[in-house]
Amino acid sequence: MPDILPDDDPPPDQPVRPSKDDCCGGGCNPCILDLYEEVLQRYEAELLAWRERKMKREKDVGGCVSS
Repeated sequence: MPDILPDDDPPPDQPVRPSKDDCCGGGCNPCILDLYEEVLQRYEAELLAWRERKMKREKDVGGCVSS
């Protein structure tokens, strides 16, 4: 079985929260802050899936790192 390298499955990148100044206050639909919330929810789901994959790999490997 080939060694699993950390770069094979990196964690998802956390989205950058827009500042309140990024919102124009014009009542846009959707607002940039609303879009951020959608992206944040998707990120959290991807992070959870990544953590589950990582735990499964560690369990499959037995937590050992081959040299």
